[in-house]
Amino acid sequence: MSLGYTEPEDDAAADTTIAQPAYLAILAEFERADGPLRAGQLCQILDVGTEPKHREGMRSRLKRLAARGILTETEPGLFTLVAKTEPAQQP
Repeated sequence: MSLGYTEPEDDAAADTTIAQPAYLAILAEFERADGPLRAGQLCQILDVGTEPKHREGMRSRLKRLAARGILTETEPGLFTLVAKTEPAQQP
């Protein structure tokens, strides 16, 4: 008997929001970074403008990625990529 529950997707690419070019560019920069980044730093790196409206938009995207478990906010306004562990291979 099915209760209508489905297992959540583990693959971030399945999320259409995360598959958008802006999010892919953000994630690419986090993969290149040596440490945590702030919204203003990402705005400069991605050359999207550093005005408050741009920083707030970037911060919103970072918070969205953190809510999905892709990024983590180590301290207020400071984000880093969550370390992914490889799933164990089944024999």
